[in-house]
Amino acid sequence: MWRIDAPAHDRCMLTKLGHLTVRRRRWVLSLTVLFVVLAGAVGGGAFGVLRDGGFDDPASESVRAQELLDEAGVAGEPEVVLVVRADDGDVESGASAAAAAGLVAALRSVEGVEAVTSYWELGSPPPLRSADSGAALVLVDTSADEVAAEEALGGIRSVVADAEALTVEVGGRDAIFDDIGSTIESDLGRAELIAIPITLLLLVVVFGGLVAASLPLLVGILAVMGTFLSLFLIGSVTDVSIYAINLTTALGLGLAIDYSLFVVSRYREELRAGRSVEDAVVRTVETAGRTVLVSALTVAVSLSALLVFPQYFLRSFAYAGVAVVVLAMAATLITLPSLLAVIGHRIDRLRILPARPERPVEQGFWYRNTVRIMRRPVPVAIGVTAILLLLGAPFLRVEFGSPDDRVLTTSAESRVASESLRSEFEGNAASAFPVVLPATTDQAVIDGVATAVASLEGVARVEPATLSDGAAWLSVVPSVEPMSSEGERLVQQIRDLDAPTELVVGGETASLMDTRSSIADRLPLAIGFIVLATFVLLFLLSGSVLVPVKALVLNTLSLTATFGAMVWIFQDGNLSGLLDFTATGAIDTSMPILMFCIAFGLSMDYEVFLLSRIKEEHDRGESNDRAVALGLERTGRIVTAAAMLLSVTFFAFGTSDVSFIKMFGIGLAIAVLMDAFVVRGTLVPAFMKLAGDANWWAPAPLRRFHDRFGLRESEAVPPAPPADPDVPLEDRPLVSSGISGV
Repeated sequence: MWRIDAPAHDRCMLTKLGHLTVRRRRWVLSLTVLFVVLAGAVGGGAFGVLRDGGFDDPASESVRAQELLDEAGVAGEPEVVLVVRADDGDVESGASAAAAAGLVAALRSVEGVEAVTSYWELGSPPPLRSADSGAALVLVDTSADEVAAEEALGGIRSVVADAEALTVEVGGRDAIFDDIGSTIESDLGRAELIAIPITLLLLVVVFGGLVAASLPLLVGILAVMGTFLSLFLIGSVTDVSIYAINLTTALGLGLAIDYSLFVVSRYREELRAGRSVEDAVVRTVETAGRTVLVSALTVAVSLSALLVFPQYFLRSFAYAGVAVVVLAMAATLITLPSLLAVIGHRIDRLRILPARPERPVEQGFWYRNTVRIMRRPVPVAIGVTAILLLLGAPFLRVEFGSPDDRVLTTSAESRVASESLRSEFEGNAASAFPVVLPATTDQAVIDGVATAVASLEGVARVEPATLSDGAAWLSVVPSVEPMSSEGERLVQQIRDLDAPTELVVGGETASLMDTRSSIADRLPLAIGFIVLATFVLLFLLSGSVLVPVKALVLNTLSLTATFGAMVWIFQDGNLSGLLDFTATGAIDTSMPILMFCIAFGLSMDYEVFLLSRIKEEHDRGESNDRAVALGLERTGRIVTAAAMLLSVTFFAFGTSDVSFIKMFGIGLAIAVLMDAFVVRGTLVPAFMKLAGDANWWAPAPLRRFHDRFGLRESEAVPPAPPADPDVPLEDRPLVSSGISGV
């Protein structure tokens, strides 16, 4: 018999689910196979519906500027920039001019191309010609429709490939993002080829046998297949960024393995405790299943905070991430128990490594390590905290930027073209940005604004205004690097001009400034949501006010080292040669908040694993110190194994040829390992020792609330005998609950 101190409807739900997966296991597994077939057939179309943008706030000034130009049928910044090199080395020669004329005519015939501006047709202006006259520019504007623009880019590349007497490099915004998307697609397959074999090897080490080790991997593959299906379905109804596929694949594999590792471990222990196969499966769903549910909810809550941001790049990680968490949870709680019911006692077949001998819990590594830490909690807490803050110090000088061509490898075509623009052309004509005057056609006003803009430091020249539908616009060519502090200062000066009419500034620099402002405005709301929701969940699990606060503080502290590493490696360029990327002196504006939400959720995932067992031991009558030591002994190996397995997947994505995806993978791997080994292994026991019995305190109204609605479960066993204060913690006898391990 057992007692579950939780609401009866919750107990019935989990019990019924456990019995269903056992008694209807053939139906469950048959439906799972059908789901995998469907996911494989339909999910393969995910790349066709995902988009490569989403970094801008739709309500920002920079987006409004582009919309005004699109409505007026006027091209703003060129979407595609062609660096055209004359094979004879002189763009002024007759042969080069004739070949260029043919190229321009062919480009104008491409469907989706709105306008083509050529060096040769504009009367050979110097800014569109390289310093050595060996290359010139052709600027191409494509359709505002993203699908049409993508098709136009393909047509442009076909025309370029057939050009005679010319060598053409294809660059510009559309080409850069297209190269990023295709690179991510190829990186995904490589990451899976790296992660899956290493993961299987580690699972064999953890479980000692092939049968037990294969189950988490099978569930992981199921979750990944479901990931592609979810991306296809979500991307068919709303904008979803292609960059979300890396997160969802990593989480689909990682969380499914984490959760199934937890469930399989508990199932094996239930069998060793003498339960039948059916009872072991049901009991596993009731106990480990509850922890998986709460853990999945914490991750989903952290990811859903990204919904508050207007950029669909960030929202995509919430859409797809929450879907993947649900898939991983469902595969673990429905498919995996059915597999366990079929396998039964054969779970330990095909053992490769010898079984570890049973030994008293007090001899376990995690128990002994916890005891040592709790003997000296103050120096441990101060020392580890100081180290984490020191590692996080580089984040104090973080600089934010937007992705450009330098996120790609130096061999990527759009990167090559962009490097040519920076090194060979003066005036940066390809970086011209628009200033829209939406409410005037008065030529005197337009000329006055143009003169005022041209007089600003950092402006090379202002192109003549183009009038259309009651509006005007200026093309501003900067003399400074657009994506720099000087470029930002120029945009702000234009916005601050005391002009007689409204000025709407667009372009990449303005977009970066608007994005940064938009994220900063919504950041308190996102963090507040995460903190409040996490506090409530952990209170329902623990019945304590202090434990959730401690968890929030320690999770934030563990992320300092990750953010410091992001700046030290990817902003400053340390290890850039080893990791093969180009440091730009800034990191993508969206990455810190994205990684915060993901890493915070994963940290809480491990907190739930650990806290649920500590709480169980404390509810059985163990002292605070004893409960912490037992909880770490019974979860430490599982949590660290899960962290290592998840970090393998993230490190595999760290091999990406796109630098911000590389940063995403390596940063999250560091966060997971830092949290599991440093925070859970040292700071948690130190802080819980310092707090003592106050760990489990709550005001009387909250205590009554938790007694009624709290998420608790414990074995119906006699309480632990009163502890003799003269007997050291490590020498006190273990009161067995009939269950060993997590």
